[in-house]
Amino acid sequence: MFFSSHIFLFGFLPIALLLYYLTPQRGRSFTLTCLSYVFYGWWNPWFTLLMFGSTVVDFLCGKVITAEGASERKRKAGLWVSVIVNLAVLGFFKYAVFVAGNINVVATWMGIEGPGAPAFLTNVILPVGISFYTFQSMSYSIDLYRGHAQPARSFPDFACYVSMFPQLVAGPIVRYGSVADQLRSRTHSLDGFLAGMTRFNFGFAKKILLANPMGGIADWCFEAGDHALSWPVAWVGVLAYAFQIYFDFSAYSDMALGLGRMLGFRFPENFESPYKSRSITEFWRRWHISLSSFLRDYLYIPLGGNRKGRARTCANLLTVMLIGGFWHGAQWTFVIWGGMHGVWLAMERWGRGKTAFRLPAAVSMILTFAGILVTWVFFRSESLEVAIRYLGAMFGGAGGYEAASLLAAVVFRPVHLAQLAVCVAIAFFLPNTGEILRKLTGWKMATGLVLLFISVRVMGVQGHNPFLYFQF
Repeated sequence: MFFSSHIFLFGFLPIALLLYYLTPQRGRSFTLTCLSYVFYGWWNPWFTLLMFGSTVVDFLCGKVITAEGASERKRKAGLWVSVIVNLAVLGFFKYAVFVAGNINVVATWMGIEGPGAPAFLTNVILPVGISFYTFQSMSYSIDLYRGHAQPARSFPDFACYVSMFPQLVAGPIVRYGSVADQLRSRTHSLDGFLAGMTRFNFGFAKKILLANPMGGIADWCFEAGDHALSWPVAWVGVLAYAFQIYFDFSAYSDMALGLGRMLGFRFPENFESPYKSRSITEFWRRWHISLSSFLRDYLYIPLGGNRKGRARTCANLLTVMLIGGFWHGAQWTFVIWGGMHGVWLAMERWGRGKTAFRLPAAVSMILTFAGILVTWVFFRSESLEVAIRYLGAMFGGAGGYEAASLLAAVVFRPVHLAQLAVCVAIAFFLPNTGEILRKLTGWKMATGLVLLFISVRVMGVQGHNPFLYFQF
């Protein structure tokens, strides 16, 4: 069940809101938990058992960590059980196929005969959203151990925190301390509900009217056969993908924040116009903020951060981004994507204060965006071979065939160029959705309703319509 689907918009959401508000205030968190399990179980009911198991483990570990009079040894044991169990579950379901495939490749390369990796490892199904709720649940135990959060008042409260459907499967990654008070008591008001509905409507429109059309262009280009890409088409294809993934993921975050507000919760912003960044360091302060802050606080700083010299800082940045890339997907293309960002971050940190001159802001922004486009090729490509072929096309290594002319004729249709122009204008010249809504006054609710009406009509004739980050 996707937010941008008829069954969610006209079925699940109205029923969920009705049941939620019919429930007395004291029991609304429990009702929300039950609704969230229905939402998550829509993909596969068995996945709910995995999430429930993870929730139980982390809640009990939290009890051990915060038990009165507990020794440091017991507190550490509780922490490590939580971390190991969560990472083991994530590792098995997300990386078993990757590991099995690479074992078989290495065995073949070395000429070793035998069955290779166990067959069951190649048939593991990835539970949707496991990367997000695992990180979120695990952060609870870590924050309790560090003294950055108070233990959950009850198991139902903690289960609500882990399973909350607005941000369950694609973030933002919410830390327990930021919503603990809201789980105990939150304000429900008509103004808050309408503000949340409007934020949802804007996000819904961003997904349907911007991300999906860009996805169509990107798919044509990245799925083109050999010699079917000319260099202008290749650049347009990766540009379209850059807008697709940005508007797709930020749209989900907008809808998550809007749904949370409708239910009385306030979640943190996850995007701050990232393509306006003038460096890769700034980009990661604006892109997927909840993940970048998670990696900073739970990995980069424990590794030493920037406290142990410039060389160690650069090594830490590279390590964190390699892990961040691998978190996105069990493919070498994601590892390379993360490594490219890590090297770029390290180079910026190493050269800080050594630049003889500063480029104009517009030039820095264009150069940064161009570099990000190159890295998106690896993120989007299905394999390393496809990525290399696509980069070759971008830099003049393909094209000139009849297939390339036909693809160019489709990609450069006026309607597609107009859609790209709109995306450029919104990404580079307008503020993010939250800021737009703060600046709009009496017209924002009416504008949101109009956008919702148009988007629903357009959604009815669109084909492929999933959220990209559900696969991560």
